[in-house]
Amino acid sequence: MSITSRRRTTTVFVALVAALPALAVQQPARADVDPVVRAIESNAHPLRSTEPTGDQDDLRPLDAMVNGATVVGLGEATHNSREFFTMKHRVFDYLVRKKGFRSFSQEVHVAAGLRINDYVLHGKGDIRQIMNEEFQGGTALWNTREYLELFRWMRAYNARHDGKLQYVGNDVDYPGEELFARVDDYAKRHDPTLLPQLTELYRGLRPTTDMDTWMQEYPQRPLTERRASAERAARAVELLRGRDADAMTLQYATFISQVATMYAYDLNDQAEILKAVQYREQAMADNTVWWSRRTGRTLLSAHNGHVAYGNSRPQYSYRIQGDLIRQQIGRGYVNVGFTFYRGAFNASPPDGGPLRRFTVGPAASGGNEHTLDKVRYRDFIFDTRTAPAVARHWLGQSRPTREIGAEYPDQHQSIAALGTFYDVIIHLHRVHAANLL
Repeated sequence: MSITSRRRTTTVFVALVAALPALAVQQPARADVDPVVRAIESNAHPLRSTEPTGDQDDLRPLDAMVNGATVVGLGEATHNSREFFTMKHRVFDYLVRKKGFRSFSQEVHVAAGLRINDYVLHGKGDIRQIMNEEFQGGTALWNTREYLELFRWMRAYNARHDGKLQYVGNDVDYPGEELFARVDDYAKRHDPTLLPQLTELYRGLRPTTDMDTWMQEYPQRPLTERRASAERAARAVELLRGRDADAMTLQYATFISQVATMYAYDLNDQAEILKAVQYREQAMADNTVWWSRRTGRTLLSAHNGHVAYGNSRPQYSYRIQGDLIRQQIGRGYVNVGFTFYRGAFNASPPDGGPLRRFTVGPAASGGNEHTLDKVRYRDFIFDTRTAPAVARHWLGQSRPTREIGAEYPDQHQSIAALGTFYDVIIHLHRVHAANLL
């Protein structure tokens, strides 16, 4: 979802996709909630806490829900609520200890993942400084105390255990310097004659400013210039392949090429914008699967609108990252969506201003969250695949649902049939804004 809701100040995709015409969606009649609530309740498991510390017995139902999956997509119904972030920490901790998970893959650009992974694995660098430098623009939403605590926990775990945890990025919205530096390092060590050729091929694409500035300026460059950069980046991959570069170096070059390709679409044309959105979803799916095969069982952290099997914007036809991962690895992918009844989050206003705190009241009647919150547990987890028939019928119907991205308010109404979008749902009664650093 977030490419259609990234902050206006850092990427053109927010404004461009938001400008697409919002189509009216007919809301279905409200179901008879009493038997539905009873049916969901019979399959629900109460959560003791959303904090990552303490007893984890209430997460035991995840064992059967996850089963043998190699990638578990864990969503978020806003891009910046504390409880979604702390639950990701809590679930990842559980999956690490009980199911042998080893990798945390996030909706961030790959270069950020490389730098954070160096900290997580080796203690390299000041993690707060790395976050400040790499979590800019739309990814400033991850520059929070909650993620700082997750990274410090991963580092502490690695210091005590042989089976190391890793952190990776899978997004293609920014070609960070770390990618170019690693390609250059290969050339310096193995074939210095490549360096001037790579410098020319990456001309105009390699950032010379901070991330925020690059993401504002690069999409505004002439289309012919952006397409030429994409063509040269693709040639760099082929050049390295022709010199028998190792698989990791080829992948670094591929990541750079993916970014250039995404920005090579005509961002003034609605059809081209949707092609760019689809390209991003496919690239993130490909990158998630590639990393998981290299790093081990993986928790994928992204917005609900990425981990899902269906598109909550039914007026658009592009396929979602989670759907595309399922296409590649089948039942090796399991997803978990979040819902919430009320609460707060940080987001950017539509005019592209700085992040600020927003609060939403109780979910409206007729929406998914209104019914879920009638279950007697304040916070709970349930498997949509094993729910009783009455609940499965309700879960199979499309109705309004809360999906809040980096920008708020959003002109589009999200619509989801929870049972076809998600294998598992975690419902939280109330959430609070995350703690920005």
